[in-house]
Amino acid sequence: MACYVYVLGSEDKGAFRTYVGWTTDLEARLEKHNSGQGARSTRGRRWRLVYAERFVNRGEAMSREWHLKRDREFRKRLGRNWRG
Repeated sequence: MACYVYVLGSEDKGAFRTYVGWTTDLEARLEKHNSGQGARSTRGRRWRLVYAERFVNRGEAMSREWHLKRDREFRKRLGRNWRG
């Protein structure tokens, strides 16, 4: 089963925030985050998918998620691209 690592973006009062996670269903996971049923840190915001990568198994996806969570510079670049 394919797994995805994703980065969500949300902007509030000019501040851009990101959230990194992994899933087997991108659309359903984004819907959960936006309905308040996702991770606690994503509640109360409107999120948009800004980046995703596909992997063949859960282990690879979780490893990549770990690295993206620590790559603040990559996430900052996503924020600059978000704003155009």
